[in-house]
Amino acid sequence: MHLAGLWLTDFRCYEEATLRFPPGVTVICGANAQGKTSLLEAVGWAATGKSFRGVPDSALVRSGCDAAILRAEVVDGARVQLLEAEIRAAGRNRVQLNRNPVQRTRDLLELMRITVFAPDDLQLVKGGPAGRRDYLDDLLVALSPRYEAARADYERVLKQRNALLRGGLRGEDAVGTLEVFDLQLAGAGAELARGRTKLLDRLVPAIADAYAELAGARTPITTRYEAEWVADPDADDLQTALHDAFTAHRKAEVDRGVTLVGPHRDEWRLLVGGMESRTHASQGEQRTLALALRLGGHRLCTELTGSSPVLLLDDVFSELDDQRAVALVAHLDAGQTLVTTAGTVPRGIAPDRMLRVDAGHIEEAA
Repeated sequence: MHLAGLWLTDFRCYEEATLRFPPGVTVICGANAQGKTSLLEAVGWAATGKSFRGVPDSALVRSGCDAAILRAEVVDGARVQLLEAEIRAAGRNRVQLNRNPVQRTRDLLELMRITVFAPDDLQLVKGGPAGRRDYLDDLLVALSPRYEAARADYERVLKQRNALLRGGLRGEDAVGTLEVFDLQLAGAGAELARGRTKLLDRLVPAIADAYAELAGARTPITTRYEAEWVADPDADDLQTALHDAFTAHRKAEVDRGVTLVGPHRDEWRLLVGGMESRTHASQGEQRTLALALRLGGHRLCTELTGSSPVLLLDDVFSELDDQRAVALVAHLDAGQTLVTTAGTVPRGIAPDRMLRVDAGHIEEAA
């Protein structure tokens, strides 16, 4: 599977852009703030229906325009698929796959899988638990798109439940509505938490192997999934445990106007040599672990789906010392890779095509 073509109109800084990609390595070079990352962001949107930079769709539309147009051609063996999207600054997007309307994001998720390496990945280790939860959920959805429904249902009901709690839960109707929300949230939350813990059984060994390769020595990499609402996240009846937790915390939740327990507050702790990586690992260990998270997830996705995701390396080498940069290149697979750089081509990378970006204009580079 690989991305063969990308066409953009009024996307970020691009008034118009037309690109063809080889199945191998494409290096996109240029100074900072010229539009390199925006190209990878467009590829990411085609794969997931959202920006990997965490911004709303309105930010993707070129200033002064009502909508951005994105078209992507994906080749999978003998099959060629075409995604067409009108990303609007306001209102609902319009998306088609092979000329057929797409109503749900999850209907796009098997078109093309991606793995993104970015300088901000260090926050997966150093930052709060939300980033680590998102990492797990994104990988879970890439491996099994049905979990996108569980995640979307959980987020939707959680938002409704919080709005009801902020109102103070006045009257029998409000209490009855809360009980309905409790059942719905427990069902979706249990499925999401169960998916996370099953994923970790396969993922943690892959991360440990990747860390050893990048560091040049094997250090024990372990993790803990912590959920306040259940003593054992691997227990069979998670739905009942989560529903019971909502009941036990009801008074506190009404007082504070927010849902206090559930998968949206769970923690996934990463340990290097038995020590909490967020507080006790060195900067070098933290950066190596962040790379190992991406590399391990990429390999697991390749193994379980039988197809290597498209690698998007967004200026990641500018943050690495020479040893880690060389080790990362040596252990990347041979699938399609798009690399952005503001400097020289990273050592060990042999481009099949080189492009230069300057203020939203793209040309061939020597």
